[in-house]
Amino acid sequence: MSGHIVPLRIYILIFVTLIVLTGVTTWVAFHDFGRWNTVVALAIAVTKMMLVILYFMHLRYSHGLTRIVVLASFMFVALLIGITLTDELTRSWTPSPDSWGSSSATLPSSPGNP
Repeated sequence: MSGHIVPLRIYILIFVTLIVLTGVTTWVAFHDFGRWNTVVALAIAVTKMMLVILYFMHLRYSHGLTRIVVLASFMFVALLIGITLTDELTRSWTPSPDSWGSSSATLPSSPGNP
């Protein structure tokens, strides 16, 4: 079975890039970007994921069927996340954090409970 031979220089370059991106991830964790915290963290994580998939899992040099399977799995995960978000984002109620643990919350009295 013959496969594509990737030069060692590419592996070292990808490894160093992953180490640098891990350092950037740590740096980002200690800084406040406001609403963009999650976006920046996910962008770095997706970049690292793509490097691992493309080079260490050899997706860049694989045949079309393997690429279709990987793309279908990403689409399936996106579908599951989308379905979860439609449920979460369409809820109109938010529980009040004070009522859960405070002693001032009273239970409604029922005919059997005086």
